[in-house]
Amino acid sequence: MSSFFVVVFSLMFFSTYIALSCCGELRRQFPWNIILLVLFTLSMACMMGFVSSFYNTKSVVLCLGITSVVCLSVTIFSFQSKIDVTSYQGVLFSLCMVMLLCAITISIVVPFGYVPWLHAIYAVLGAILFTLFLAFDTQMLLGNKRFTLSPEEYIFATLSIYLDIIYLFSFLLQIMGGGRE
Repeated sequence: MSSFFVVVFSLMFFSTYIALSCCGELRRQFPWNIILLVLFTLSMACMMGFVSSFYNTKSVVLCLGITSVVCLSVTIFSFQSKIDVTSYQGVLFSLCMVMLLCAITISIVVPFGYVPWLHAIYAVLGAILFTLFLAFDTQMLLGNKRFTLSPEEYIFATLSIYLDIIYLFSFLLQIMGGGRE
């Protein structure tokens, strides 16, 4: 029964994500943009709740606290910093390619035996990458740097920041999360 809900929430997640990301008119059209964002948030919350149920409570609470502190720190940095993170798109792209190559390597190596240090490196790189993406998207939202989002794109900005936080939490959970005992 739980696998049914995972499939339903995954389909709802992907369909609302594609609709909000790819359909510019839909994401600017009130009330559909808010309805889709609420459905997206509910599906992602249920999926993360399901994933978190595989970890012990201390690990989940610890990762939640660390994610909160990181998000607050990155937001304060983005508000007051003179460093323009939005101009480092090439660095973010390069890190994404490193993550892709690492994921491919893990998928090739895992059938021959699980390598914990390789998985840990992947999780640390993911946490760093999505912390940088959080700073990038926050500065894009603020609009006082080289690149900016238009005010009509508040749904897309919300979606981007929300996904950065969720991915940061999931990578931190991979690093520190002990499985249920």
